[in-house]
Amino acid sequence: MTEFRICTERLVLRPWRDEDLHPFTEMVLAPQFAEFLTPVAGTTGARDWVMTKRAHFSRHGFGPWVVELAQTQEFVGCIGLSVVPYEAAFTPAVEIAWRLAKQHRGAGYTTEAAKAALADGFGRLGLSDIVANTSPGNLPSRRVMERIGMRHVLDFEHPLLPAGHPLRRQVLYRANAPGGASATA
Repeated sequence: MTEFRICTERLVLRPWRDEDLHPFTEMVLAPQFAEFLTPVAGTTGARDWVMTKRAHFSRHGFGPWVVELAQTQEFVGCIGLSVVPYEAAFTPAVEIAWRLAKQHRGAGYTTEAAKAALADGFGRLGLSDIVANTSPGNLPSRRVMERIGMRHVLDFEHPLLPAGHPLRRQVLYRANAPGGASATA
């Protein structure tokens, strides 16, 4: 059986493999990696994060993909869709999110992979809209959201983060399917 993958001009988005745990762990434990993300707690936290995302793929048929360079198969990070795991004014919803290694930021990979993930969500999955959120100060992610056609729709307090947490305040962006698809996950 051939694994489902998405190929762009420079990237391959594919399901997780066991060998992805090492480069993912190195990425998320690198200094300054999680400036705008809740940190992953050590090697065990990284393994648990990956296992949760793999289980999401099995359960829903989609999830965060591993992103690798097409020419070298070098691990770049992960990007993809997930069911929002908490209640908020905009849920139920499917979100797009990304985590790219610092050395691969600024090359346009996030935008390229995000466009491919959105196209998969609107095409193969038939979603009518997809959301994304980040802290207000995360200007690089906000610019990616805008470049992929998302628009800022509201601000909210993230329900999984305690009051006073520096990332609790979030901005929500939304993209609608081209042509007005009607299905949602």
